Amino acid sequence: MDAAVKKIMTDLKAKKYAPVYFLQGEETFYIDLIADFIEAHVLNEAEKGFNQVVVYGKDVTMATILTHARRFPMMAERQVVIVKEAQDIQDLGKDIGGKLLLDYLGKQVPTTVLVFCHKHKSLDKRKEVGKKIDQLAVTINSKKLYDNQLPEFVSEYVKDKKIPIEDRAIQAICEFVGNDLHRLANEIDKLVISLQPGESITADKVMNQVGVSKEYNIFELQKAIVTRDTLLATKIVNYFESNTKKNPSIPVVAYLFSFFSKLLMASSATDKSEKGLVSELKVSPYAVRDYTSALRIYPMPKIMDNISSLREADLKLKGVNTGAANEGQILRELVWRLMN
Repeated sequence: MDAAVKKIMTDLKAKKYAPVYFLQGEETFYIDLIADFIEAHVLNEAEKGFNQVVVYGKDVTMATILTHARRFPMMAERQVVIVKEAQDIQDLGKDIGGKLLLDYLGKQVPTTVLVFCHKHKSLDKRKEVGKKIDQLAVTINSKKLYDNQLPEFVSEYVKDKKIPIEDRAIQAICEFVGNDLHRLANEIDKLVISLQPGESITADKVMNQVGVSKEYNIFELQKAIVTRDTLLATKIVNYFESNTKKNPSIPVVAYLFSFFSKLLMASSATDKSEKGLVSELKVSPYAVRDYTSALRIYPMPKIMDNISSLREADLKLKGVNTGAANEGQILRELVWRLMN
């Protein structure tokens, strides 16, 4: 968990509340985590009716928000004002809205907890409010996690629930879900609910519940190619070919191109140990095992040949020199060439 998020959550759980929180950035998971905690826990149920206001940015101006914020609480120690989708506030990006916010930040109401949930982007640092917000409010600037950061997120999230989890299960969850933290958390929650007392999360449970055994995906295809498992690769291609709308080939080719491009980097790396490749390729310690396995099977000339085949397939899928082949046939031929 990001250090700033961790500190905010620690303070909130200790009932240490700031007058203003400005939660911004591309990754929405931590924005929702903090805002939802404030909405649920700062006031008790009896206090919320008169003292908790939730508005949406597209429906309000800064003046309206600050009118709510300047009110005094009724029969409570404090009030809460939460602005969801704050990036859509009508005048936040204009001088007048920025000036109103800065004026309030200079004279904050101590009995109000004002929360801005500014999603998918951050304030413009060229403008005064963007430059000063970090000094005047409790802020986070939440960025999308890289693939090599996902295992730590999964490990911490499961640890908070006091559930044991296998390393292979962590790797499987990261690979099958990707860097959508909301979905990662949701899949973990479903796994936890399905466990019997004393059970841990295993790779088999992840595969059964998250979806790998229910329907094939690109991660399984990559593993089949890495290990030259012809039978499994054929099954996956058949599955993809039966539903090209759900499993379009262009993203599959792009994913495999990324893998073999990194594999080419790995093949010329000075340090080919797992630790060395994690640093060189900027991938997780769990994902790097696919690269070390592939290096034992694919020499550099074959890797370069595969990259060339992937480029050719990409052009065909985009209508260049396609001939009579359809999407499924192009993918089938590509996978055969990659493995032979």
